[in-house]
Amino acid sequence: TLGWVDNTWDYKQMYNRIRACNTVVERIVGGDNSLSSKVLKDQLLGEAYFLRAYFYQQMLRFYGGVPIITKTYALSDDFNVKRNTYEECINFIIKDCDQASTLLTGKTLDKGRTTALACLALKSRVLIYAASDLHERSKLTAKIISIGAQKLDFLSYASGNQNDRYKLAQTAAKAVMDLGSGYKLGLSAPVSVAEGSNNYKSIAMGGASKAPNIDASAASELIFARYFIIQNNIKHAQQNGPNGYHNWAGNTPIGLLVDDYDMADGTKFSWTNPAQKAAPYQNRDPRFYATILYDGAGWKPRDKVSGNVDPANQIQTGIYDLMDGSNKIDFKGLDTRASSIENWNGSWTGYYYHKFIDTDPNIVDATMSQNVPWPFFRYTEAVFNYIEASIELGELTNAKSWLNKIRFRAGMGAITTTDQAELRNIYRHERRIEMAYEEQRYHDTRRWLIAEETLGRKVTYIKVTGKFKAGKTMSAPYHYDASVYDYTYNSVIENAQENRSWDNKLYFRPFSRDEVNKNHLLEQNPGY
Repeated sequence: TLGWVDNTWDYKQMYNRIRACNTVVERIVGGDNSLSSKVLKDQLLGEAYFLRAYFYQQMLRFYGGVPIITKTYALSDDFNVKRNTYEECINFIIKDCDQASTLLTGKTLDKGRTTALACLALKSRVLIYAASDLHERSKLTAKIISIGAQKLDFLSYASGNQNDRYKLAQTAAKAVMDLGSGYKLGLSAPVSVAEGSNNYKSIAMGGASKAPNIDASAASELIFARYFIIQNNIKHAQQNGPNGYHNWAGNTPIGLLVDDYDMADGTKFSWTNPAQKAAPYQNRDPRFYATILYDGAGWKPRDKVSGNVDPANQIQTGIYDLMDGSNKIDFKGLDTRASSIENWNGSWTGYYYHKFIDTDPNIVDATMSQNVPWPFFRYTEAVFNYIEASIELGELTNAKSWLNKIRFRAGMGAITTTDQAELRNIYRHERRIEMAYEEQRYHDTRRWLIAEETLGRKVTYIKVTGKFKAGKTMSAPYHYDASVYDYTYNSVIENAQENRSWDNKLYFRPFSRDEVNKNHLLEQNPGY
């Protein structure tokens, strides 16, 4: 339904799409159309309300309150419009969601089109955001001191009770859970590590992969997604895969994300633990192996695109001893930025992205498209929203029960804590891992007011070296072998490519100067 809309953070693009939605609403409600079918009219009107709500939601979570526009403008109209308050925007979005849900209830639609369940999922997201600390005035002002009273109205609630907002969020999330089904969330104990990893891969594939061990029924997890067909020639894997396969490494995991995956027994990974530092990719959360490509990880047949240089088909992001005749050389891995295949397009972090790349070995990522759908909303997000609201309302037993269902599906053990603060932190960590690469973490850390200690951390990358053990050697082609090599792994702080820092004004994005110049009543966010 979203077509070619990308950059859904972009203020101008969102209002272009909102104008299109307003056009549909005006023409259907006003009778300026040639449609005779009420069923079709209701469907199109419901979709327009949903999309308008979605686009406003996107702007709201980046900027706070924005001007609510419900009509199409003519050239003679006054384009200077004041921002609406945060609360007004929330109420408007919820109204559109409710209208859309009513119009779409009972409609049988093609996948990829808006459904009543998608409307409820959007409502659930909007209400859990609205209940969050970022929009609770006293907590926001404790973080960002210099905000005038009027600007506070754009960013937070002027009145009301945060607990009441959590109750609304809990109810909205439960409505999604009751109407939807999800995938394997009825377990009473953890599955095996292998099954947990396959469950997670199957969810990411959304029913579109023919790879071994992928369960097509995991498509039941999707509520609203963007689907692709061969004719679109979308090469998502080429854009994000390893350069040693002639791909572009567009999104590469940073070390901070990799390090946040727990050990399989539920304990924290730590570089200060000698055993974990010596073998950092062993015995991790099963979702790690379905999300991250790391040095030594098995991957697709490399000979289909790069020749017979890697019969083992393993990711190579390190520097290794290797024999060249009688000489020992430093061999730069095939997926590094010094690769003999491509010495560009490689990862700066030593890791590659796995999650939404089709694992079907018959798909050559550099030359072929894939059809893995993009999940705008999936069932587990609503479950997380329910868990979060339950924790904040003190309903810890209920929250733990649902949190453990998500963990059991992934092959992780039960959470047993009875402490609210500890459970809150566990939940936030679990949401980070489960929803990785789904446009959640950036917004979550801001709405929880913890961005300074999360987004504000220095980026890290991994430096991998392999040295021959005493009496051992290997000639080309190289492959990972812990019986031949002593591998060392060093986590390094990155300052050259991306020197991160945090400023509290970043809790809200600035409006561009062009937008402020075009609309003199558009008040800028604090700090800009």
